[in-house]
Amino acid sequence: MAINSPAPSPRFFIAVLLCLIVIRAPAWAQPMPEPMTGVTAKQMAVAPHDMIVAAEPLAAAAGRDILREGGSAVDAAIAIQMILNLVEPQSSGIGGGAFILYYSAKSGTVQSYDGRETAPAAATPDRFLGPDGKPRGFWDAVIGGRSVGVPGLLRALELAHSQHGKLPWARLLAPAIALADGGFAVSPRLHAELAMDTSLPRFEPARGYFYKPDGTAKDVGTVLVNPAFAATLRAIAADGADAFYSGRIAADIAAAVTGAPVNPGDLTIADLAGYRAKEREPVCAPYRAYRVCGMGPPSSGGVTLLEILGMLENFDMKAPPGSVQAVHLYAEAAALAYADRERYLADGDFLPVPIHGLLDREYLKRRAALIDPLHAATTVTAGEPPMKAGWNFEAGEALELPSTSQISIVDGEGNALAMTTSIETMFGSHQLVDGFLLNNELTDFSFLPERDGKPVANRVEGGKRPRSAMAPTLIFDGAGRLFMVVGSPGGPPIINYVGKTVVGVIDGGLDIQSAIDLPNISNRGTAVVVERGAATEKLRQGLAELGHVVQQSDFNSGLAGIVVTPQGLTGGADPRREGVALGD
Repeated sequence: MAINSPAPSPRFFIAVLLCLIVIRAPAWAQPMPEPMTGVTAKQMAVAPHDMIVAAEPLAAAAGRDILREGGSAVDAAIAIQMILNLVEPQSSGIGGGAFILYYSAKSGTVQSYDGRETAPAAATPDRFLGPDGKPRGFWDAVIGGRSVGVPGLLRALELAHSQHGKLPWARLLAPAIALADGGFAVSPRLHAELAMDTSLPRFEPARGYFYKPDGTAKDVGTVLVNPAFAATLRAIAADGADAFYSGRIAADIAAAVTGAPVNPGDLTIADLAGYRAKEREPVCAPYRAYRVCGMGPPSSGGVTLLEILGMLENFDMKAPPGSVQAVHLYAEAAALAYADRERYLADGDFLPVPIHGLLDREYLKRRAALIDPLHAATTVTAGEPPMKAGWNFEAGEALELPSTSQISIVDGEGNALAMTTSIETMFGSHQLVDGFLLNNELTDFSFLPERDGKPVANRVEGGKRPRSAMAPTLIFDGAGRLFMVVGSPGGPPIINYVGKTVVGVIDGGLDIQSAIDLPNISNRGTAVVVERGAATEKLRQGLAELGHVVQQSDFNSGLAGIVVTPQGLTGGADPRREGVALGD
């Protein structure tokens, strides 16, 4: 059971007043961010033994039950993911992929598992060009079969479970099977996104499952039963991931893709049978007194986040979190890091991504020197990191709309998992097969295959994994002890959502919930986009006075964070979604 934090004592407030006399108040006395309008505040959870933060209460509760049975963090994540496939189908599922970071308390090691989708073998760089040779519109490419990559989620979970699972595989799928058979209630968020989507009702069997006969979204509280998904999970429970990648389910996936009524694709049974999840080297770098670890390519999340932090380390982040000065410095570092991301980051199996050069401390000092603390940069370009060979690739363009989920776990043995899981855009490719939706992850590739006569690093190629912004993150203190687990959904701004939370905790001294609650901002090089609402009005004005082009947006973050403190585990869930933090 989650334990609420105790109310502050009078001595606490006296201490705060005394600390305000000094140049900078200590971390715990920093001002709390104003609550964002349009979101419901959530209270931080505190627990002594273990902690789960997930995007939906039923899913989080299933994971907690697994931990109570003696399951590991990986076991709990599998149970959570299968429930999310039902209750949050617009965001993730077995028809998509995931990146997993895992920390073993016993060995002190961090492992990363790549379950990213792959392009079919037949895919070519001109996949998303129109008859005129120009990139197609994003929504013209998403719907149907051509955007579907070979799903990788189940193979990644199976690989992690083979190394770190404690409970039987079939036990972990049982809660989702029961829920699929018995039914669950449509949540307000699922209803809202179904009502927003004008394409999904065009396709069966999705229309019959999600919508009423008149084509309107089923009401909040309507019970959805999914016997097709229950049957799919029973097969996977009995025969493992092989049941998905071969046989009837694989044939159904291939048939749905190649026979899609819109944009038929070319994914084959052979593509599914040949898919392999990969264990990759995590990317880690110091930040202040901490060590931050993330996912390497084909995710751009880890490298880009570490670039941002590596630049910020050259500044004394004294300004309170969410203030104009703090956001200005962060936004300038983000713009520089995203410029590098666009040019250099893609699937490292297909090109020599200069990871070490991008994270070289001297290189990041040179990039940080471009940041003016008092003025916004007028132009931002990619840098020239040290690398062993010349770079013959250019930056491309990929829209990467958000529909993703985050699972953060610390189990009773101190093992930790950060898993970001996705089917890409809301409801993916809109193709429902055997009870689950197929991804549209191939639209994460650059639609433009070359620029200025050079190939784009993130162009489409057969067997290649599209670049992602997903940024599951684990942070350790100076003694090597686990300190923080965090990640978020939300498309390309994911890196900034995670970054503002890390900076809020480490530099600002905020607790995990307050750091998550900070207004979201994003800067990818053209404008600083600030979360819409009255709470950010002064921030927007201040950034404009520094020369920033400022825009507003309703950011779709879904941060899930855990911090290890001397008092126990603290968990925070993003108030912008339906997630919860549960601990024992």
